[in-house]
Amino acid sequence: MKRTIHLVLATFFAITGVNAQNIGLTTLVIDPGHGGNDPGAVSRDGKSYEKTFTLDIANRLSEKIKAGCPGVNVILTRDCDKTVALNDRAAIANKADANLFMSIHINSSPKTGPNGFSVHVLGQSSKKDRDLFAYNMDVCKRENSVILLEDDYSKKYQGYDPSDPESFIFMQLMQNSHLEQSLEFAQMVSESLNRGPITANRGIWQDPFLVLWKTAMPAVLVEVGFISNSTDLTVLKSAAERDKIADALCKAFKKYKAGYDHSVALDVEVHEATVQAKVEVPVQEQPKPSEQAQAEVPVQVQTEVPVQVQAKAPAVRYGVQIFAGARKLDPADKAFLGYTPEIVSVGKIYKYVIAVSEDLTEVKKEFVQIRNKYPDAFLVRLEGEKISIAK
Repeated sequence: MKRTIHLVLATFFAITGVNAQNIGLTTLVIDPGHGGNDPGAVSRDGKSYEKTFTLDIANRLSEKIKAGCPGVNVILTRDCDKTVALNDRAAIANKADANLFMSIHINSSPKTGPNGFSVHVLGQSSKKDRDLFAYNMDVCKRENSVILLEDDYSKKYQGYDPSDPESFIFMQLMQNSHLEQSLEFAQMVSESLNRGPITANRGIWQDPFLVLWKTAMPAVLVEVGFISNSTDLTVLKSAAERDKIADALCKAFKKYKAGYDHSVALDVEVHEATVQAKVEVPVQEQPKPSEQAQAEVPVQVQTEVPVQVQAKAPAVRYGVQIFAGARKLDPADKAFLGYTPEIVSVGKIYKYVIAVSEDLTEVKKEFVQIRNKYPDAFLVRLEGEKISIAK
């Protein structure tokens, strides 16, 4: 019987191991900005076009990732000089169930002075001073209400009701989770591009770009330089320098993928350990009376009262980050589903962590259940005011 259990477990873990390799970051969509009858930004002499530079960098990046990460399916929203609508660009990524979306652009200014690169994620509109996520919820509610016209929609959508505000809690959590991951990737892109060939770093921005708004996964838009600046334009016109830009973007992707895959693999590892613990339970034999008598050891009673020392807060703790966002939520908010979060402020972003403990093993056990409620949750390490992905 025991041999049979081991064979079943071996088969299960073999299958799970294969799946673990396939459930990491498997699909990337690269979006070369503009194209076709939309040239994008144009140089002052009218000879250089944004659409040409972005397509070349995207093609180079695609080839580098295919060579360095063979298991990743790389999809280009356009592979030639053609027009692709903004909605269609996002739709391509959504249909492919992509894990990450990267849109490549070239910046421009009426003045020749501005230069450098910048990285953008979806966020609050600084011009209209309103939260785009709240606006997005209204649009989603209106668009999703069409499912009510379908037969038996309640079963098809597992009870989802577009007229019920409670249904949008999870949509908002998903968007917040995407913001968190988008910011993580944006930081990696910024750090990688900072090494050149264009070294002026204009920072990471939150903006309401439509192409980012429509995507259903972590997404960033990269402005790799200014076509209106002579120094940046010289770099962009060089094939060798464009290759360096593509190489920097590739390095950022590899770093992000490593962290992404580690989080997924850790989830599978915890799941496997849980299943194994449930299936293989050792049976303890009762000792014979004579053996029990020999094994008995008198218990020594401690009479001294131990001195209680005030324990210091652990230097390193662990927890499960469920989502992050630009707005600080009340710990009693329904979004936390009864959990009491620990709120970690990082810049303008609030990260919400639950199941915090200095015992990583205990946190891993709770992580399995938490992932059922928050699919995008991941393990984090807390040290003072610092927070990072748990290794």
